[in-house]
Amino acid sequence: MAKKGEKDATGGHVSGQSNRPLSRPAHALTHEQLATELNADVLSGLTAQEAKARLEQYGRNDLGEEEGVQPFKIVVAQIANAMTLVLILAMAVSFGIRSWIEGGVVAVVILLNVVVGFFQEYSAEKTMDSLRSLSSPTATVVRSGEATVVPSGEVVPGDLIEVKMGDTIPADIRLVEAKNFETDEALLTGESLPVRKREHATFDDNTGPGDRLNVAYSSSTVTKGRAKGIVFATSNFTEIGAIASALNQKERRVRPVKRKPDGKAGPHRYLEAYTLTLGDALGRFLGVSVGTPLQRKLSKLAMLLFGIAIVCAIIVLGANRFNTRQEVIIYAVATGLSMIPASLVVVLTITMAAGTKRMVQRNVIVRNLKSLEALGAVTDICSDKTGTLTQGKMVARGAWVPGLGTYTVELTSGEPFNPTKGDIRFDNREPHLINFRGRSEGEEKDSTGAITPPPDLLAGSKSRLQEFLTVASLANVATVFQKEGEWHARGDPTEIAIQVFASRFGKNRLKLVGEDESSKPEWKEVAEFPFDSDVKRMSVIMKRNSTGEQYALTKGAVERVIRVCTRYWTSDLAEGEAGEVDMTEDFRNQILSNMETFAGLGLRVLALASKKLGADSTASEDTNRDEIEKDLTFLGLIGLYDPPRAESAPAVRECHEAGISVHMLTGDHPETAKAIAIEVGILPKRMERVSADVAKAMVMTASEFDALDDGQIDNLPVLPLVIARCAPSTKVRMIDALHRRKKFVAMTGDGVNDSPSLKRADVGIAMGQAGSDVAKDASDIVLTDDNFASIVAAIEEGRRIFDNIQKFVLHVLAENIAQAGTLLIGLAFKDETGLSVFPLAPVEIVWIIMVTSGLPDMGLGFERAVPDIMRRPPQSLKTGIFTMEFLVDMVVYGLWIAALCLTSFSLRVYVWGGANLGSNCNDSYSESCETVFRARATTFACLTWFALFLAWELIDMRRSFFRMQPGSKKYFTQWFHDVWRNKFLFWAIVFGFATLFPTLYIPVINHAVFKHTGISWEWGIVFIAAGLFFAGVEAWKWGKRVFFRRKATKVTGRRWKDMDIEERVFGEYLSGYESSEKNDGANGRD
Repeated sequence: MAKKGEKDATGGHVSGQSNRPLSRPAHALTHEQLATELNADVLSGLTAQEAKARLEQYGRNDLGEEEGVQPFKIVVAQIANAMTLVLILAMAVSFGIRSWIEGGVVAVVILLNVVVGFFQEYSAEKTMDSLRSLSSPTATVVRSGEATVVPSGEVVPGDLIEVKMGDTIPADIRLVEAKNFETDEALLTGESLPVRKREHATFDDNTGPGDRLNVAYSSSTVTKGRAKGIVFATSNFTEIGAIASALNQKERRVRPVKRKPDGKAGPHRYLEAYTLTLGDALGRFLGVSVGTPLQRKLSKLAMLLFGIAIVCAIIVLGANRFNTRQEVIIYAVATGLSMIPASLVVVLTITMAAGTKRMVQRNVIVRNLKSLEALGAVTDICSDKTGTLTQGKMVARGAWVPGLGTYTVELTSGEPFNPTKGDIRFDNREPHLINFRGRSEGEEKDSTGAITPPPDLLAGSKSRLQEFLTVASLANVATVFQKEGEWHARGDPTEIAIQVFASRFGKNRLKLVGEDESSKPEWKEVAEFPFDSDVKRMSVIMKRNSTGEQYALTKGAVERVIRVCTRYWTSDLAEGEAGEVDMTEDFRNQILSNMETFAGLGLRVLALASKKLGADSTASEDTNRDEIEKDLTFLGLIGLYDPPRAESAPAVRECHEAGISVHMLTGDHPETAKAIAIEVGILPKRMERVSADVAKAMVMTASEFDALDDGQIDNLPVLPLVIARCAPSTKVRMIDALHRRKKFVAMTGDGVNDSPSLKRADVGIAMGQAGSDVAKDASDIVLTDDNFASIVAAIEEGRRIFDNIQKFVLHVLAENIAQAGTLLIGLAFKDETGLSVFPLAPVEIVWIIMVTSGLPDMGLGFERAVPDIMRRPPQSLKTGIFTMEFLVDMVVYGLWIAALCLTSFSLRVYVWGGANLGSNCNDSYSESCETVFRARATTFACLTWFALFLAWELIDMRRSFFRMQPGSKKYFTQWFHDVWRNKFLFWAIVFGFATLFPTLYIPVINHAVFKHTGISWEWGIVFIAAGLFFAGVEAWKWGKRVFFRRKATKVTGRRWKDMDIEERVFGEYLSGYESSEKNDGANGRD
């Protein structure tokens, strides 16, 4: 990491400058001048000693790191939160009235909370810290004349760097030598095509980053050639580091003073700013304004419960005429403690930490814990296509040669680089005349011709196919070769696919130019004009060795190639025969029609063209490419297919089943994007059933979408499911449009220019393989496999975590209500002195909260997903876990448990105890307190069992405990398989049962600490109460199932999960379906 002073200096850093300012920006200097100013050597590089000294001076070449794990901050965070502070207050009161046992127990609880919370939080932070990766792990540097590989963090200004094709640039470098050198700067500038570099050029000081052709930027990748360069900027002084620094700026914690237009402000404005700043600090300290949304809600809940606890304590004191005897105050403290969910913070931390580890196993790295909660609420996913929904591996699937016909490739193996695998069909019709798919429902697709071996196809063509294949092979720098029986390829995926197609006919580039030792060179490369983002073409000048004639061979975007074509072939004539005719507007439209047919199959389409320059041509790389790329002869089209991942279609279907809409935002042609979207299920299979206005809105180009103002976008019948030719700014507008429709959005991105959309989205998802570090830093989660299916897995995991948090919070709060209800109603039990006798002792309450329930709560946090978790709509983060169902369940379960506990206490005291409540039974054991101590033990045993059994009942909040798997044939034993499945929860409940008996029967502990005594025949009461507990809970869950079934049927006519997928997603737009949008709130679980 750069030193602090260095990092602060970036605030005034000028683009193109070094870590220490130069006389002019590096791109405005020659490499000799730069080497002089940096005291660098362009031949032998720095010495090892000098490199070490500069590393000390400038700091490590690290990009935008966060601070490491800080144990002290974690400890403070564990103490300075609302839950812990409430417990500290209860402890202080207990010690203040000399109730040492109760105070000591609460102190142990606080210590346990802090210790366990610290280790879990520390473990989670270490996990997050270890998952961060650098953009360029190693770099090849020349030091003391020797090339050596060092970690990229050790690169310093003045280092001489060597890079080659496939490398990632470790820092900003001024080029010294470049051989056919191109870099991919899409991560920085958004330019999708490689940029050709020129080491001898110099530019004006204010030249923009995209036009500095003598500079290679940190984190960009080398797509072709090799180069040497001098490092002039590292760390946050690089172009990409400056963006990272802007994104990583810390939020100000001091509220600004509101000033008048003239800059002045009155004293009340300063008071207002100081008050708000103090309030913010207090909010951070109590945890009510920091952390994840759920953590903030729980901190606010703790403050609310603290207020309720005070009210309860006042009620207790009032019921005892505000008697200040120790036992009355202890009763008040016990009632207050009963409202404090002491184990909640620990269990929440552990559940989230465990969730991050499970995410890693499913190829998802969680960078922001709030995303664990947010994932379960996602309603819309905006995803890129290439490499996410598709494999990112191109294969040629079709070609059209005018005057001949259409060639279709059928792959027969999973070896895309093997030109000997697969069949070729030939049809003499043009693509737009062939019905590849069947134009209407039930219509058969056309045959695309008979399978014909490549040699026969070559023999059947006089010259046109041969010329088309020659251009495909030579206007191409990819190589396809066989080594040790396996086929390998190197280069751009698009060019590899075209090279494999040419190799099927024996037109491999290595063979044609003589790099293959087994053949004589037929062609020699004279010059190359690489892809240019402005013209979207690539050309080469080749000389035919047999005649000495030179040819210009071109490939590129169809619209751009036919723009420079003036002629085309009408028939297949022998070489040398005149068969060319002038290009017409009608034939251009014919070409575009054929292109759209291929694009409609999901193919990316390129055009090929050529012209003869003659033997006396003097063309070279210095020739103006406009002179070369004009008056070309159009040769044909080739269509490339990027196959969808096998798991994409099932993943999209799973999203639709879960009530999540999927939007594809891609840079591809609209027809290509539409075809892939239909194939993976983003668009309905039968688009013809969609009305014209809706179909138009479903598929739009970025230019069409951006041309609309916000009002027009909001009036669209549906937001686009596919946006083609998408730009980064379009992604931001799409997110804003979804937000205006109250949607919760997940957005994928990989480049630096995707950072704004990742920040704007509710859940930003960066690509771990293709993504930049800046995009990762702007994101909430990172996919390690760049796979759309991993997004769905993350959402499923998010829903599981959300469900489990809801379960254990419900478990904790229901117990709090049960304990508080028991104690408050228990105020009616008064002894002979007129003081209330508590049915539960303070230590009993803390024991149940922390020991009995703490481990089962953790077990609920580890519970696996319920069977239908991805067959119900997303939950609302506005209500969060505190849904109406949750609140009603909390009250019902709490009151039912309280009723059973009070009944057990009353039966033992009044039916079988002669109504003897003794004297001073809240403080110590005596013979007159035998009945109260046994009744208290009976109540404690009941409450313990109810707490443990409730954990099992909450595995599924609606299904019966005895029938959690409706499809199971194990009618009487399925419940045992369900409880055994989560072994942590099973053994936690067994532990809870086991620890009950020592508290009841060990002398001194039972009387002095827990204020109860051993029981015998009273176990009969406990067993009967347990049976009634199960009966009541099962009856309530049955009633809920009936209620929600009827509600879903009343709203939609059927349950959510019983709807057809297309009806659920596209129902209101497809003819024959009724609107299904109104069912979003209906949850169809049984």
